[in-house]
Amino acid sequence: MAPQTENHHTVIPKKSETRSMRAQFALAILPTLTVLVVFALVEAWSRQRLLFASLASSSFLIYLDPEHKTNSTRTLMLAQGLAGIVGFGTHMIFGPSYWAAGGAMVIVIFGMIIMQAMHPPAVSTVLSFAFSAGKGGGLALFGLCIGLIIMLVALQRASVWLFRRTLAWEER
Repeated sequence: MAPQTENHHTVIPKKSETRSMRAQFALAILPTLTVLVVFALVEAWSRQRLLFASLASSSFLIYLDPEHKTNSTRTLMLAQGLAGIVGFGTHMIFGPSYWAAGGAMVIVIFGMIIMQAMHPPAVSTVLSFAFSAGKGGGLALFGLCIGLIIMLVALQRASVWLFRRTLAWEER
């Protein structure tokens, strides 16, 4: 029996409470490891820790429901990429002011709506870049980290597929 979908969240059928906890821990391993790798990259190359808080949120949204449109590779690339570029540009042009950051946030929200690529953690990304982008070339590193998160999308979807196959095999 394949998992049902309710309210856009993948529901994994439970045979017992032990299996459910084991499944939850198994599905949480990839996002946790990805976030730790991202943090290690940030620490080694730029020390802009705040910039990557939104990528941690992205990782755990992917864990919650890797098949949801909000967590697609397209949505993630467009929303987070737009947020990084707009926030960085705003900071370079206007400096780290509340007005500039607020304007950048509005631009990114409208951009996500127009592109039909809504990914809420991108709002944190644009604010982080708008307030602190000038503290050490984090845009290239941010792009690398987005790539790691996109790999997480693929790995998490593969994990769900494998989990469904294993569950179907055990129910035979």
